Amino acid sequence: MADQEQAEIRLTLARLRQEHEDYDVAINAMIETGCDALRVQRMKKKKLAIKDKMSQIEDQIIPDIIA
Repeated sequence: MADQEQAEIRLTLARLRQEHEDYDVAINAMIETGCDALRVQRMKKKKLAIKDKMSQIEDQIIPDIIA
């Protein structure tokens, strides 16, 4: 994998990590204020989708090691 390509992937991963953290803060704030449970559930689903995407990107960065 080219250095430029790997740098872009790492940048995307950092952006997704920040977005995941932002969702976490937003969800906690929504829970504290007594927001609608359906809205909280939707936010959690979006947060989980971001987590899945982060895992996929991490798999691209870390090569599989064949034992």
